Amino acid sequence: MESSRRSEVLEAAARVRTVLRQHADAADEEARVSEPGMAELRRSGLMGLLVPQEHGGLGGDLADLVEIAQLLADGCTSTAMIWAMHCQQTDALVRFAAPALRDRLLPRVARGELYLASITTGPGTSGHLLSNASPLSGTTEGLQVLREAPIVTGGTHAEGFLITMRSSPDAPESEISLVYADREQLDVVERQDWDTLGMRGTHSLGLKLTGVVPRSQVVGEDGGFRTVALESMAPVGHLAWAACWLGAARSALGGLVGLLRSPERPRSIDVRSELVAERLARIRMDLELVGGYLHRVTDEVGQLRAAGSSLAGTATQIHLNTLKVTAAELTFRSVDRMVQLAGLSVGYRRRSSVPLERHFRDLRSAALNYSNDRLLTATGALTLMDRSVQLA
Repeated sequence: MESSRRSEVLEAAARVRTVLRQHADAADEEARVSEPGMAELRRSGLMGLLVPQEHGGLGGDLADLVEIAQLLADGCTSTAMIWAMHCQQTDALVRFAAPALRDRLLPRVARGELYLASITTGPGTSGHLLSNASPLSGTTEGLQVLREAPIVTGGTHAEGFLITMRSSPDAPESEISLVYADREQLDVVERQDWDTLGMRGTHSLGLKLTGVVPRSQVVGEDGGFRTVALESMAPVGHLAWAACWLGAARSALGGLVGLLRSPERPRSIDVRSELVAERLARIRMDLELVGGYLHRVTDEVGQLRAAGSSLAGTATQIHLNTLKVTAAELTFRSVDRMVQLAGLSVGYRRRSSVPLERHFRDLRSAALNYSNDRLLTATGALTLMDRSVQLA
């Protein structure tokens, strides 16, 4: 992105961050999407960050996504995650949708008219991207969609959905297709409430979707979702999630340091104490490690894409999995340490001047958002295949 446009985009992100910060507590308290925050995102043009300029978007890349995700999470982690996952879906459309479908959808995304939600989990799949028991059925009108999803981030606000389904009733569960559906093409029924420990502002209700879509709305090859996942959804998701978690933890540390340097500092915390200094150092080190690894893996993915190379290589997959697990563990650990350092009166209290309690609850979800356990198991198996040990 050219420097003048980039400055404008960062200014827009800063304005959105201000609105998100103003409404973050209410979204958390009421377990609902921040409507003022989403409205500001739609006005800002940031919903079209990854949309090419020829379709009216900002033409940003993954480095821009990572930077802006951190800014938005500084305001509200839940809304930042909604936006990040929308960008994940946008990238899949940009890279894999047929030209006619791109031409129809991407200008709407760029104008902030089309928020894309992801339907990739299903009952009994434990969030596994590459298996699904719900089949597509052909009809004279198109493809019949009948899909249960236990968790859909921001789904009640979405104008469109990208849905994974088994490619046909006779196909194996691993033969998955990705299908786009407009909300107008579906009957959408809310299935479960969203009353959770953290990330409450994502309002990730369960949904049941029923409808018929044209065959032209299959994204990528029929049965070829594995390629979309490896080249787009999984890598963009890991980069964007890690950036959101890092942005939230950075925000927490910035607020804590500001408090410790102010006259309002709790009397129980002696900033001249070596123990306090050591604890601050370990918190900062965790965030430095996440930030450094995030930018290194972002560069790796960007370079491979620029060269037209696949992201399915063993080492790259290990690096992406490692980024997600490391970011989830270290950002949560850093906020846990901040709570310990700040004590009951600041760190553990709701409505504290520094919202460590909310950050703590939000970041606890990071290890569960596509389970760290599953990624560690996959990385262990991949490690046996990478004899050269290509470290990031």
